[in-house]
Amino acid sequence: MPGSPSVSAPAPSAATAKGSYALVGTALQLRGVPYRNGGADPNGFDCSGFTQYVFAQYGVRLPRAVHDQFRVGTVVKADELTAGDLLFFTTTAPGASHVAIAVGPDEFVHAPSTSGVVRVERLSARYWSDRYLGARRITQP
Repeated sequence: MPGSPSVSAPAPSAATAKGSYALVGTALQLRGVPYRNGGADPNGFDCSGFTQYVFAQYGVRLPRAVHDQFRVGTVVKADELTAGDLLFFTTTAPGASHVAIAVGPDEFVHAPSTSGVVRVERLSARYWSDRYLGARRITQP
């Protein structure tokens, strides 16, 4: 339920897992799209525009702002991450200021910065692991 995440996430069903892998496939197809502040389409994305766009392709409406996306879904423990989970980081400001989509337990795809493009990175990389804030699982219809 939006705004009230639970303490832990249930194991995904086969149907949910299948949808999550399709969602990640869509996200991965967007690799190379340039970063654009305020961007929310394949001409350019910022981080939350990217996640909002990808989830919308599967009928899932996410809020536009990172801090609002951080408030939806179910809390997921770091050792229970699966494809399609939203990962949150504190980068430019305290609290959730960056969002990405988990590809697997140690990889994620995101729109990283004004000088970057949509790409895959490792959660275990020091920069990201030091800034990791938490994850949320969004139930797909």
